[in-house]
Amino acid sequence: MSSTKEYRLLCLENPLLDIQAFGNEALLEKYGLKANDAILAESKHQDLHEELLNNYDAKLIAGGAAQNTARGAQYLLPENSVVYLGGVGDDKYAAILRDACKQAGLRVEYRVDPKVPTGRCGVVITGHNRSMCTELGAANHYDLEHLKRPDIWALVENAEVFYVGGYHFTVCPAAVMELATEAASKNKPFVLSLAAPFIPQFFKDPLDASAPYWDYVIGNETEAAAYSESHGLGLTDVKEIAKALANLPKKNTQRKRVAVVTQGTGPTIVAVQGEDEIKEYPVHKIPEEEINDTNGAGDAFAGGFCAGVVSGRSLAESVDMGQWLARLSIKELGPSYPFPKQAYSSQQ
Repeated sequence: MSSTKEYRLLCLENPLLDIQAFGNEALLEKYGLKANDAILAESKHQDLHEELLNNYDAKLIAGGAAQNTARGAQYLLPENSVVYLGGVGDDKYAAILRDACKQAGLRVEYRVDPKVPTGRCGVVITGHNRSMCTELGAANHYDLEHLKRPDIWALVENAEVFYVGGYHFTVCPAAVMELATEAASKNKPFVLSLAAPFIPQFFKDPLDASAPYWDYVIGNETEAAAYSESHGLGLTDVKEIAKALANLPKKNTQRKRVAVVTQGTGPTIVAVQGEDEIKEYPVHKIPEEEINDTNGAGDAFAGGFCAGVVSGRSLAESVDMGQWLARLSIKELGPSYPFPKQAYSSQQ
């Protein structure tokens, strides 16, 4: 095994096996799903995964938002740069995840639960939209004990940048806070993704507890709007929401917080703490016929952006790297990246 010192970016969230298929409006209606949404599975969704596998020629892809991001960052960074933590079961689905991550060059250190199956995410693709319905399974049983295990904590101590996906607030907020406080105490960048609209809506308290530790916060326009609404900001303009996020109270005053809001094909908005200017970075258009699947594009953006942060790139370059990787991902099925690897080239 390679030295822990080589692993510069440490990511934490919920590993899932994506069961992904092209569906239709009737399928969405049957399960009460929205065309472009992310929710946790309820009892009414219990047959969705099997239906996708049996009736819709579903593909199995190593998923979970931050695992997608970790694979994306590793795609751009030197070998042995990224390590990912999360919980899985002791089953064939975990083996599929491990194999896919190994092929991508990503080191995973899973907490294995022998009693609970690996989490799954049903992804219904309609046009350029995707609806994600997640059954967390073993991902929901990640605990602080695993993070604090000496061999795992050694990876934490040696990492230079931390990335946490917001979905983990549904699982183990204590682990998020442990990484957040470690980052602040050592002046290491802590990057958080808002992940989905329901996180600021229904997990507001743990999200807010972590907010003072955010050095970078990433979300899309829908997540930003959900944050504004749930926090009573009274703001609907994406730029103003980004500015409000950037200027929240902050623990580590050695770094200015950066808020990044993506808008699909619209410009990426960036606000920096204490700065009046809000920057816009136009997205380079992709020909319609080259768009295969937008699922995971936001995760890919975060992966490219984190690779920029880890590499010491400027803010503008990091955004560009995020957009570049998202562009590659959209041309693939699912949150995937083309192999053989393509080398990053600036779009600026």
